[in-house]
Amino acid sequence: MTITSVSGGRPVGRCLVAAILTSAFLTSPLAGQAARDTRGANSDTLVFRVDPIVVTATRGAREASRIPQPVSVVQQRELVRKIPNTVTDLFRTLPGLDVTGVGVNQGRPQIRGQRGQRILLLEDGLRLNNFRRQQDFGELPALVDVTGVERVEVVRGPASVLYGSDAIGGVVNIITRSPREEGLHGTASLKYGDVEAQKAGSARIYGRFGAVSVRAGGTVREADPYRAPSGSFGGIELENETEVLNSGVRDRSVDVRLGWEPQGHHSVFGKFERYEADDAGFGSVDPALYDPGAPSIDITYPSQTWSKLTAGYLGRELGTALADQVQVLAYGQDNERNLDLAFALGLGPGARMDILNQNFTDIRTYGFRAEARKLATPDLLLTYGLDVVTERADGTDLNTTTITGFGPSPIVDTSDRPQLPESRFTTLGAFLQGEVGLTDRLSFVAGGRYQSAKAQTFRTPGLEDQEPLDITDGTFVASLNSLLELGGGFSLVGSAGRAFRSPNLIERFFDGQTPEGSGYQIRNPDLAAETSFNLDLGVRFRRDGLGFEAFAFRNKIYDGIRIEPLVNPDGTPQQVNGLNAYRNTNVDELIFRGVEVGADVGLSHGVTASGNYTWMDAKDALNQENPVGESFNSKVTGTLEYAHPSDRFWAAWEVRHNGARKDVELGDNVIGEVLPSFTVQTLRAGVTVFRTDSGQTHRLQVAVTNLTNELYAEFSNASFFRPEPKRNLTLAWEVSF
Repeated sequence: MTITSVSGGRPVGRCLVAAILTSAFLTSPLAGQAARDTRGANSDTLVFRVDPIVVTATRGAREASRIPQPVSVVQQRELVRKIPNTVTDLFRTLPGLDVTGVGVNQGRPQIRGQRGQRILLLEDGLRLNNFRRQQDFGELPALVDVTGVERVEVVRGPASVLYGSDAIGGVVNIITRSPREEGLHGTASLKYGDVEAQKAGSARIYGRFGAVSVRAGGTVREADPYRAPSGSFGGIELENETEVLNSGVRDRSVDVRLGWEPQGHHSVFGKFERYEADDAGFGSVDPALYDPGAPSIDITYPSQTWSKLTAGYLGRELGTALADQVQVLAYGQDNERNLDLAFALGLGPGARMDILNQNFTDIRTYGFRAEARKLATPDLLLTYGLDVVTERADGTDLNTTTITGFGPSPIVDTSDRPQLPESRFTTLGAFLQGEVGLTDRLSFVAGGRYQSAKAQTFRTPGLEDQEPLDITDGTFVASLNSLLELGGGFSLVGSAGRAFRSPNLIERFFDGQTPEGSGYQIRNPDLAAETSFNLDLGVRFRRDGLGFEAFAFRNKIYDGIRIEPLVNPDGTPQQVNGLNAYRNTNVDELIFRGVEVGADVGLSHGVTASGNYTWMDAKDALNQENPVGESFNSKVTGTLEYAHPSDRFWAAWEVRHNGARKDVELGDNVIGEVLPSFTVQTLRAGVTVFRTDSGQTHRLQVAVTNLTNELYAEFSNASFFRPEPKRNLTLAWEVSF
């Protein structure tokens, strides 16, 4: 087989398919997790000044401009220059993306208005999601140390054919770094953040010695709760700088990877990772400062530990009748976490009610994925395989209610009734995808998957009144993606597909106080799986230092799962333990649609400019009075950057404007009926201080975020008011060798 490189302007057909096959597994955990494209190391995050190699959308290596789906890529350069706490910090200026959660380790991604369990988080192509998370809480990207990340790829839209459940809204794939050169290399860095008194230290080594490769690293970090500026946000007024409670953390991470990659056709690797976090929290502002009389809610995570062990095998150029390349991956992980929910409400002069729920959960996950690629004909590349994930969740609960102000002594009631029974969730899927070049300009990627998901509960002490349940969902999904190269740098992209998401353990079986403390959730084992049909149409242009892309999308979710209030026959709210009762139900249909436009241009003397615009809308098709918006409605971003040709110095100015959001249910929230618009500016700069003859490079990075010191909250953090930090100075010193 002749090995040929793929270039943005070359024809589709035999050359393309052979190149995809040859490079397909260069991006796997076995072989470095990233295509070694030196041009891509200097690319931007939206429309690329050069064309990086990406892998997530098709499971094979393709240049970003030739992916038949909308994708965003954050390269290692941005991960170094922007000094993020987690990879999600870099999503705020990308089209269609948003962030929920506050603090240095609690940020989670949103894609096109979808969040939580509708977004699939991957590390090197393997899922990090678990089926025990709350409906609107995805897994933490902070589990993967940002200092060891090569790049982040985001598929903006469903990807259930390749990845199964949870990929109904999009995929975030965190791709880690591996050794590139012979010998031992590494980095060490120190970081300081002013507003949260953050202190972090990291060290990493990368070694390649013939067929043996090694990678190891870790980070230790401490951050106090940060302070928000004074000002107004809708109807909320803060007269002084205010501490955002429970927004700090003490965390540490370590990872080690060993690989054996001889010159032949077979290689193996093993990897161990561990993340520990103490004293983290959901974040909040004391309501007495802006809404006296409102209940006080504190959600904290006293401790969390996550450990993962992964092993894999890769066979290349096998030349068998069934496969040219085979990849087998297996992993096991354990996630233990404590969650405390404290709710305090005044009941009158001198009287109050305090509720404290203390939960411990242990989630043990085992996963397996086998995947093969075969060049069936000169113009048809097949990718097929199966994956299985099984997860067991156990836990304990202690709920204490204390009422004071009535009588001579407090009234205390305790209960250790579990909110979730001992449960297991198992998914099994088989998939097939074909990539075909029909002509020199027209190519298609089509595929299908069958998925089975089983949710089981077991007899649990304290829940003797609940019979064990065994519920199985099964579904078939398919997609068709196309790319038509028009010439002159233009190409058209079309994507259509069906996706799905199985209800998780919390949505079906949880019975207890909601995480925000505002109600009581009643379990609903009868929930059906969500399915969706998504359409994307787009155009791309890349030529002579100018890039442009525009996409329009429409994602309709059938049997969408939403939590809804329960009412009595007389119309009054149902209550449990003095709290309004809610239950997850299937809503048919939820429609999410929008437009994403972005451009970048290389000016003269090292100056570049880029920007993007996003408009999104969401609605309940059968109940127009039921707002479903959970993210911004419109967003405009712009970046102006200068980089010295020798990489000695660089500087950038960023601006982001989020328009007002009207289609949202705020109830009697003091913010008002509309989430107000806001504009945020950031200055960043870096300098190479010196290089030594031995190859050491010392760099200083500086960032000033929220330059105008504006009081604002990302829209997903607004109704439960969690504003962003005040003007913040962050410094980082990095040494590489």
